[in-house]
Amino acid sequence: MTVGSQVKQTLASLKGTQATLRIYAEQSQHEQTRVLFHEAVEAVDEILGELEDRLRTLEFSEPQYKGN
Repeated sequence: MTVGSQVKQTLASLKGTQATLRIYAEQSQHEQTRVLFHEAVEAVDEILGELEDRLRTLEFSEPQYKGN
């Protein structure tokens, strides 16, 4: 598995995790718990942004990773 493929797989997993956290936040009955889940969603969003930037850099500098 190439580095590009691993980054793409990680991105897909994190997006799934983020979706699950959003569901938990919506279903939570306690305000503190809801806030914690929303904070986790925001943290994952930042990580996703960094990984997407990393993937773009990787694809630009290593064209063989593009489109895998």
